[in-house]
Amino acid sequence: MAWLTRLLAALAFLAAGVLFSPRAFPSESNAHISVKLAHLLSFSAAFGSVLWVTFIGGIIMFKNLPRHQFGNLQSKMFPAYFSMVGICCAISVASFGYQHPWKSSSSAERYQLGFLLSSFAFSLVNLFVFTPMTIEMMRQRHKVERENSIGDEVGGSKSEEVAKKNPRLAGMNKKFGMIHGLSSLSNIMTFGGLAFHCCYLAAKIDL
Repeated sequence: MAWLTRLLAALAFLAAGVLFSPRAFPSESNAHISVKLAHLLSFSAAFGSVLWVTFIGGIIMFKNLPRHQFGNLQSKMFPAYFSMVGICCAISVASFGYQHPWKSSSSAERYQLGFLLSSFAFSLVNLFVFTPMTIEMMRQRHKVERENSIGDEVGGSKSEEVAKKNPRLAGMNKKFGMIHGLSSLSNIMTFGGLAFHCCYLAAKIDL
């Protein structure tokens, strides 16, 4: 019930904002304001999520959880994370495209639509390609590591040391590292596109 209470509270604040926004922006229609609101909320949710997971939350969990526990948590969290970022990016693209039709857009606005589309595309690649591959490879590697009594260490890995005497584990480590590296790169590209758009929005805000 706690999540339901939080959801209702968030919806109440959102409804109040939509209700009173025409008073703050008397020259704009409710539909125009709603599209702007959808863009701002979806973009900020995507940017904040990527920032937190990539640079803060993931690092904290890695340094404080047993490695296998950390991996299992990531396998549950990442599909939800990339799904949410993908949905938010899709809403951002749709709302920005609605506000700035391609034929009448400036070159700067077209670049911004491209950045948002790239973030959307990279989040989908992670969701449907790299994440399933990473999770499957991780499960296989965990099984071999448990057979060698490793994986409970915190903030590091004994896998490379054991792999020197275990060719099978060495092969898994190499494949996992490659897939995980591509996934991380794709995630950074998602963040990059959103960061560029953040700079664009900052230049538009009159504080």
